[in-house]
Amino acid sequence: MTGSALLRARGVTRWYGRGSALVRAVDEVDLEVPAGQTLAIMGPSGCGKSTLLHLLGGLQRPTDGEIWLAEHRIDEMSERGLARLRRHHIGFVFQSFHLMDELTAVENVELAALLAGQSPHRARQRAMTLLDRVGLADRAKHLPSALSGGQRQRVAIARALSNEPLVVLADEPTGNLDSAATLEVLRLFEELRTAGQTLVVVTHDARIAAVADRVISMRDGSFADDSRLAGTTTGTTVGTGTVYGGWR
Repeated sequence: MTGSALLRARGVTRWYGRGSALVRAVDEVDLEVPAGQTLAIMGPSGCGKSTLLHLLGGLQRPTDGEIWLAEHRIDEMSERGLARLRRHHIGFVFQSFHLMDELTAVENVELAALLAGQSPHRARQRAMTLLDRVGLADRAKHLPSALSGGQRQRVAIARALSNEPLVVLADEPTGNLDSAATLEVLRLFEELRTAGQTLVVVTHDARIAAVADRVISMRDGSFADDSRLAGTTTGTTVGTGTVYGGWR
């Protein structure tokens, strides 16, 4: 793979079932996401957007096609290589937060760094810096049960940023939030976009478009429209050095 695309899909399909029961969840999708771009993939429930996100993040494997992150084809990686890739280079944000109930906010955020091999001291420092960045430094010692939905999602975003990922993939990040909490998360995504973090967000919430450089609409597993929003940039070229080594 050559060029400036950080994330690339070519002819990606994901089918379930057989014969008359065949479901084309993702149907021959082509996609390029430059480094630094915030991309919103929108569409109704069941259109295939979450499946596509899971394919791009190595959580599922395609039935056919190729998926690349930087200079590495991830659909051909071993399970161990994929786990290492997700741990070090991809940040995930989910609709249901997926925080550990028995861990405090700071412990949830530092967990990803600890699993990636960082020292406890460095992981804690990074976690506190990120909680401060998302406006929750004063809630560092609180359990998820003591946080609002918006606060839990901001903790989840801080966790996703823990290992300075190449890309953050967010699956319906405002789906379980009220309007006020949604605005908090949207403001945070706007800050990440301004800072140059590559973001791919799948959603049915049109407000996400307000913080995106580009919006793709999906229908029945395929792209129906691809729009670049006025006044936004498409990112910068990603480096291809040894930082990406050792995934296989």
